[in-house]
Amino acid sequence: MPPRRSGSRLRLPSSPNGGAAPGAAPPFLLRLGLTIAALCAIDALALALAFSLAADGLLVPAALLLVVTTAVNWIFVSARAYPVRWLAPGLLLTLLLVVYPLVYTVYLSFTNYSDGHLLTKEQVVAQMERQRFAAESAADYAWRVYRSPDGSFTLWLTDAVGKSFLASGEMGLQAIAADDPRLGPVDPEDGLPRTIGESAKLSRLEAVRHLSELQHLSITAGDDTIRITSLDSAARERQKYTYDPIRDLLTDNETGTAYRPVEGTFTAADGATLSPGFAAVVGPRNFGRAFTDPQIRGPFLGVFAWTFAFAGLSVLLVFTVGLGLALVLNERRLPLRGIFRSLIIVPYAIPGFISALVWVGLLNPFYGPINLGLESLFGFSPPWFSDGTLAKVAILLVNTWLGYPYMLLVSLGALQSIPDELYEAAKIDGASKRQQFRFITLPLLLVSVAPLLIGAFAFNFNNFAVIDLVTEGGPPTPGTATPAGQTDILISYTYRLAFAGGRGSDYAFSAAVSILIFFIIAAITAFNFRFTRSLERVSENV
Repeated sequence: MPPRRSGSRLRLPSSPNGGAAPGAAPPFLLRLGLTIAALCAIDALALALAFSLAADGLLVPAALLLVVTTAVNWIFVSARAYPVRWLAPGLLLTLLLVVYPLVYTVYLSFTNYSDGHLLTKEQVVAQMERQRFAAESAADYAWRVYRSPDGSFTLWLTDAVGKSFLASGEMGLQAIAADDPRLGPVDPEDGLPRTIGESAKLSRLEAVRHLSELQHLSITAGDDTIRITSLDSAARERQKYTYDPIRDLLTDNETGTAYRPVEGTFTAADGATLSPGFAAVVGPRNFGRAFTDPQIRGPFLGVFAWTFAFAGLSVLLVFTVGLGLALVLNERRLPLRGIFRSLIIVPYAIPGFISALVWVGLLNPFYGPINLGLESLFGFSPPWFSDGTLAKVAILLVNTWLGYPYMLLVSLGALQSIPDELYEAAKIDGASKRQQFRFITLPLLLVSVAPLLIGAFAFNFNNFAVIDLVTEGGPPTPGTATPAGQTDILISYTYRLAFAGGRGSDYAFSAAVSILIFFIIAAITAFNFRFTRSLERVSENV
């Protein structure tokens, strides 16, 4: 029932009793209750996550999380912030999925975060302080174990001169007196008491069953620690490293060497280092490594050059093939033109990753149909995936197959938009077919297609899928210190640096390369915008 107007006031229909239905809560109270319940759930989750981050020492992320949570509460509670509610989900997702990865990538590029420098400084110090060493004067003990009814263990230790001790986590190390009242009757087989207080002696077989628990025993004896090292002996060990937080110094108690943290690695005065290191800010050196480190410079520059060559040649081949086929299909006298148009865009209808894997099978050097045909005709079977040059040819071939249908459709539409009167006037002036293509078709075609070509260049600059599916960046580049394959482009090279198991985990350097790629793509985009405006001015003058 539509609302009724009375004068200038708008009257809304009401229920027969003049108000809300009996027993029904007003809508605003229901919305308020749902809002408060949702905010409580979000706050509880945020507080739990912030507490976990703070416990791990990540105070800045924890603080940012609390600030964002507070802002969300304010947006959905304050009437003044009502319009922002509709923008808040998008802003939060932008912060989470765009801004945070971008900021974190920039941060990583200025650190040494890589294999061997994955832990925090606190974690490395704690790991070092858990290490032990056996001093030359430290004694080894033969041991037997006694177990009490509550499951605790007591060790009977005998040193090299036959002196006996009792040891446990609670009592530490104590010498045994012959008249100790805790000692029970002697076992004639080994001369040791059968019991010590309430603890009963375990046989060798029973001790083996509890060996994993016994090896975790840590018995303090002065500055030393006694641990079971084998079925026969227990060793007296000492803490190897001690950290002084005031002087920021890690000291080796065995040798007396002092280590100071230098760019994420504890380093001695003579240059000796300890492993593992810890993540630390090292400045812009990752950006310089690509051009100054001789072990990285060669592979990186090779990958850099091939990335531009791959993107440029891919666009050139795709445009050439697509435009050539478009010129053929644009010819009205071509028989069965509709059938040819349908068949020729088949690669565009098949998912790219399937087509790429099909081409891998076709180019297989042992049983691929292409190689079998070449071998039967010419006696030559190209090693597509083991020769660097042929691997690049294979990549360009597959990428051309995947990309030409799109360029065909674009070029065909652009060709059909060129007025026929221009060609008729050119014929009257005596222009040949080549001259018509050069001075009419190509310039007018580029007005529409050139921005797409620049976009295609930017796309192929980061075309990770084709590289990884066809060659996986291979074949390997011999004599390199980085996992750079001969067909790797910058994005696949970055992936292998950061994530390829067993071949590289240099996250900081890969982050720096990612930022370099970003600036290159940004420059291409800026050029695209400027070039597009130039073409728009050209089209206005045509």
